[in-house]
Amino acid sequence: MNASASWDGMAWLTGATAAERIIPSVIAEAHRVQQEILELLKQNSFSDRDIFAVKLAVEEAVVNAIRHGNQSDPDKKVRIAYQVTTDAFAIRICDEGCGFDPDAVPDPTQEENLEKPSGRGLLLMRYYMNEVRFLDGGTTVLMFKRRGSS
Repeated sequence: MNASASWDGMAWLTGATAAERIIPSVIAEAHRVQQEILELLKQNSFSDRDIFAVKLAVEEAVVNAIRHGNQSDPDKKVRIAYQVTTDAFAIRICDEGCGFDPDAVPDPTQEENLEKPSGRGLLLMRYYMNEVRFLDGGTTVLMFKRRGSS
């Protein structure tokens, strides 16, 4: 990883293309930002597999921020900051909600939770990204993906 200064406990990438977006809690706005990210990943020669992984994790995280964090209130904002290099991708997503305890979310792979709708997004984020961290009482998620890693 080509990292420099700390970014809320996560390495900030050296020489990265970076952007920050503040969007209303509207799914269409989230998709616009997601498309920007996917284009940058393509420009930096990420594989289709890595692009799929980032797409899925970012979509889950932003939709969670909008629906669960901000309760789909379009007056509440979601802040998205991301960086892309030829080797890695990092993103920070913050909502204006009350937060949550990610350790309290039931494991969707346990038999008693198989038919419950919650927890799958967190499972996917953790599976597809190299690092996933929650800060600020669960209102901020940091995710990191190294190119070519599973």
